[in-house]
Amino acid sequence: MATSSVSARLNERMSKSEPTPQQTLDELQQRLQHNFAQPALLQRALTHRSFSADHNERLEFLGDSVLNLGVAHLLFEQLGGLPEGDLSRIRANLVKQDTLHGLALELGLSGIMRLGEGEMRSGGHKRPSILADALEAVLGAVYLDAGYDAANALVKRLFAKVEIKPEMQALGKDPKTELQEWLQARKFKLPIYRVVGTLGAAHKQTFDVECEVPELRRCERGIGNSRRSGEQAAAAAMLQFIKENP
Repeated sequence: MATSSVSARLNERMSKSEPTPQQTLDELQQRLQHNFAQPALLQRALTHRSFSADHNERLEFLGDSVLNLGVAHLLFEQLGGLPEGDLSRIRANLVKQDTLHGLALELGLSGIMRLGEGEMRSGGHKRPSILADALEAVLGAVYLDAGYDAANALVKRLFAKVEIKPEMQALGKDPKTELQEWLQARKFKLPIYRVVGTLGAAHKQTFDVECEVPELRRCERGIGNSRRSGEQAAAAAMLQFIKENP
C-alpha cells in the first residue's frame, strides 16, 4: 500500500508538472497550424535581444513586410472596391501595435518569450511592443521556413476573427500613414526609416530612428521604446517639418 501511495503521489506530481520547452513549442505550432521544418527559426522568433545575441529583430524586420503584404492582399480581396487611401488607413489600423499585441496574446506568446532576467522582472513578457514585435518575427520565421504562401495563410488565420469593415479607415491616421499618403499624393518615393542608435539597458531600451524623404532632402529623427514607436515619432517629426515649411 505504501508503495502504491508513493507511486500515486509521483504520478500526481508529474501530471501537474510544467510542460517542457519542446512541448510548449509544439503547442504553439499547433495553434499556428504550421510545423517548422527548421524549429530553430521559431526559437529565434521568440528570443528578445535581452536574452541572447541570436535574437528576433532581423526576423521582425522581415515579418513586418510579410505582414503588410498579407494584410494588403486580404483587404484587396475583401474591400477591393475602396480607394487606395482608405485601404492604406484600414491596413494601418490592422497592423498597429494594439492589434498585434492582442493577436500575440491569443497565440500565447506572452508565456513563452525568452527574455533576459532584467526584462522579465520588469514585466517584459506583458509589454505590448515586445509581443507585437514577436508576432512579426514569427511571421518572418514562417516565411523563411516555408515561403510566402505559408506565411500569407497564417496572416489570414490570424485575422480571421478580426472584423474588417470600411469604417475602419475613419479611425484616424497614424503619423507613418499620414506621411505616406502625403508623399504618394505628390508622386514622391516612400520614406526610408533607419535605426541609427539604441539607448539604455536591454530591458529598458529606446530606439533612435531616422526618417528620410529623398525628394525633400530632409531627415528627421524620433525616439521610441520600440522600433515601431520610434518610426512613428520620426514620421511625426517629418510631418511637423512639412507643415512648418509648406
